[in-house]
Amino acid sequence: MHWNTGTVGVNGTATIRMGAWYLESWILSAGGLPSSFKWSSSGPLVGPKSDSRNIKGIKDPSIIYYNGKYHVFASTAVAAGYNMVYFNFSDFAQAGSASFYYLDQSGIGTGYRAAPQVFYFEPQKLWYLVYQNGNAAYSTNKDISNPAGWTAPKTFYSGTPSIITKNIGSGYWVDMWVICDTSDCHLFSSDDNGHLYRSQTTLAKFPNGMSDPVIALSESNKNDLFEASNVYTLQNSTSSSKYLLLVECIGGDGNRYFRSWTAASISGPWKTWAATESNPFMRSSNVQFSGTAWTMSISHGEMVREVVDQTMSIKTCELRYLYQGMDPKATGEYNALPWKLGLLTQVGGGC
Repeated sequence: MHWNTGTVGVNGTATIRMGAWYLESWILSAGGLPSSFKWSSSGPLVGPKSDSRNIKGIKDPSIIYYNGKYHVFASTAVAAGYNMVYFNFSDFAQAGSASFYYLDQSGIGTGYRAAPQVFYFEPQKLWYLVYQNGNAAYSTNKDISNPAGWTAPKTFYSGTPSIITKNIGSGYWVDMWVICDTSDCHLFSSDDNGHLYRSQTTLAKFPNGMSDPVIALSESNKNDLFEASNVYTLQNSTSSSKYLLLVECIGGDGNRYFRSWTAASISGPWKTWAATESNPFMRSSNVQFSGTAWTMSISHGEMVREVVDQTMSIKTCELRYLYQGMDPKATGEYNALPWKLGLLTQVGGGC
């Protein structure tokens, strides 16, 4: 890639070095989301530790900044299956040395638990951890910094909803995500078969009373709408693009990347935004690495959030995304692949 550099003054006081595409992206983002995205990536920040758990990969991070610390929840993978881990740090430079607390030591317990999402539900003054355990599950905690305080799993449904059973094919029901507006809470999930589902309950009833899911979005090619959805409220955005949807897809080269959509309502309809392999939301092709790229897959993760409530609010610029990546040369059983966590920082997304 050829970098055309120049010097641009910011508010007449600061000078920064940027490429031509950086300036173009910054201009486009002035009123909201840019029409295309550029990112820079850290190297691997967090990987499996040499401890008695002997996990092979750390995956599916959920992150929030609260009380001066980044709180991270993630899946731990071994050949036999999954559970989850919690750790915190005050600076990303410290992420790799943060102590792990394996959440099977809490009320969450042992067994299959994976793909966590953490948020604070302000009406109840409770932290929620939403995850998959074969169903759409959740636990609660009054104090996010006390990982032993998570309650035993409860589920949003008594079993797999019939619409998912009907459409799932050879896929899996995975990656639950909750977001609320001023009246309702919505639960999204995927089936690895080209369908994104959404159900809802009222803010007053949450977490009870989830409706039967509906198909929120679908693609005939399952790889174009695979899993790991994130839905965010965009702060100070226009009414026509108030919400941002990200879904992990599988590219033609077999590597993971993200497409994006926007909508005026959480219930849709969803309009494509940066949603192609040539103009993706996040893909190795629009990520700048320092030196040789340590991963070719930009996979399951979450925006770094500083708004802690159930609206899942983020800015439309200066985005950071904690993601899972993997050595491109790695091979082996899926559950034993050496996934690690890295951080993307938006380039050219000045507010």
